[in-house]
Amino acid sequence: MKIEQDPGKASRRHHDRAFKQELVRQSLEPGASVSAIALHSGINANMLFKWRREHLRAAGGTAAAVLLPVNVAPAAEVMTIPASGELAAAPPRSAPRSGIIELEFAGAQLRLRGPVDEDSLRSVLCALRQSA
Repeated sequence: MKIEQDPGKASRRHHDRAFKQELVRQSLEPGASVSAIALHSGINANMLFKWRREHLRAAGGTAAAVLLPVNVAPAAEVMTIPASGELAAAPPRSAPRSGIIELEFAGAQLRLRGPVDEDSLRSVLCALRQSA
């Protein structure tokens, strides 16, 4: 690293190409922290980000896209619960359906998957309401 001193101008550092390449290589490692590498090397993190962009452009563009697995779940039925009084009786169903029921209230979170027995659900909801 060289520092040019000109009495009329502020100093500006010039970094060796090998220094830049080594920091860029370190920052491209999986799990590497650009900010930590820059701090340890005595440069501003924005400078290292700039060197990375220049390196990626020179290398032929952008990094390869990473595809993530996606699971599509069937739409879940929404069940409303009256604010006070007894729970309303649900109409009888011909066959149990699978799905997900998620509830959040009073700092508690309840998630039920698959077919749910109505009596069991009523018991759990009554217990949660009493504890709130």
